[in-house]
Parts: sequence; C-alpha cells; structure tokens
Amino acid sequence: MDKTSFFNDVFEVVRLIPSGRVTSYGAIAEYLGAKRSARMVGWALNGSGGQSIPAHRVVNRNGLLTGKTHFGEPNKMERLLVDEGISVVENKIQDFDQVFWDPAIELL
Repeated sequence: MDKTSFFNDVFEVVRLIPSGRVTSYGAIAEYLGAKRSARMVGWALNGSGGQSIPAHRVVNRNGLLTGKTHFGEPNKMERLLVDEGISVVENKIQDFDQVFWDPAIELL
C-alpha cells in the first residue's frame, strides 16, 4: 500500500469516529492492517490540512492528547473534545475505556 492510499484510508476511518468518542493512533493502524504504524497515522492526521477530519478524536494509547500541538492553539484539541462531552484532565481523557471507539469492533 502506498503512503497516499494509507493516508486516505486513515482519513476515512477518522471521519467515522462518532462525536463524543475517541480512538488511538494504534487502533486505527491495526484496523488498517498496519499494526506497527501508529506514527504513520499521526503523520497522516498532521498532514490532513483543510480536509474535514475530526483529528481531535484520535489520541495515544493511554488517552493522552499527544497531537495537541498540531491544532494551532494550545488548548484547541481539548476544547473540541470537551465540547463533545469528553472529560479531559491534564491532557488526558478521563474514563478512556468508556469513550474509546475501536474500529476493529465498531466497523465489522
């Protein structure tokens, strides 16, 4: 699979994450058959530009907002999540297991 195709697949999955739910870079990579490519998922989201992709709903495997520096303003990612009803304390999703959306389960 080439990089452009992989990035487009990432965008398609991220667009399916429901409001008020989050997933991880690794869960997306695993769903796409590239289990060890979590960083590539992050690069795809960082390069998504003006596309309508809810990248704020993708966090690291521990629920940390590791991608927040790519949102232009320091608290934008957290604000977007809070606006969707997700609790964030010290850059970490609270009740992560309850709001986690696993594409391997949800997109059967």
